[in-house]
Amino acid sequence: MRPILIAAALGLVATTAAAEPETYTLDPSHSQVLFSYNHLGYSTTWGMFSGFEGKISFDTETPEASSVEVSMPVTSMLTGWEDRFKHFMSPDFFDASDAEMVTFASTGIEVTGENTALITGDLTLNGVTKEIVLDAKLNQAGMHPMANTPWAGFDATTQLIRSDYNLGKFAPFVSDEVELKISVEAQKAADGNAG
Repeated sequence: MRPILIAAALGLVATTAAAEPETYTLDPSHSQVLFSYNHLGYSTTWGMFSGFEGKISFDTETPEASSVEVSMPVTSMLTGWEDRFKHFMSPDFFDASDAEMVTFASTGIEVTGENTALITGDLTLNGVTKEIVLDAKLNQAGMHPMANTPWAGFDATTQLIRSDYNLGKFAPFVSDEVELKISVEAQKAADGNAG
C-alpha cells in the first residue's frame, strides 16, 4: 500500500520551509496494517501486515503536493493461526506466491485540519487496482529522542470490499467489508531529498 499514508500532515508540522520535497522512509519495526472482518456474526477476526517498506515525499510549503508509497508481500500476512494463513494463501483467496505484493500509491491529498488529511490512492491487491481513501491523522512529529533524527507517526483508517478484489468467498456470511487500521512511523531519509 503506497498507507499506508499521511504526507500532507508532515508538511503541516514542519518548523522550517523547504525549497523542495523531502523524503521520509517508513520504520518497518513500528509500522502495521491491521485488518478485521465479521465471522458469521459470532466474532471479529483480526490479522496484520508488519515489517513493510515505504516512503513519504512531502512538501512543507504545499502539503497537498506530497505523496506516499507502500508495498508489502502478501505472504507477510500474520493471522495468528497457521491453518487460516494457509487458507488465505490458497486458491480460495490469494493463491499467493512469495513475489505477490500489496501496494498503495497516493494520487491526491486533501488537508482537512491542523493534523488530519484525506489521502486518495490506488490500492493493488490480488492483482486488482482500486481507488481508496485513507482518513489520516498525524500523531506526532519531531526529533526522535533515541535516533536523534526527524521522525513522524501517523494513524489512518479505511474500509475495503473484499469482493472488489476477487476475494469474496463465503460473503456475505463472512463479511464482505474489511476494516483497516494503519499506524506507521517514518524517519527522514539520510539524503533528505525526494526522488
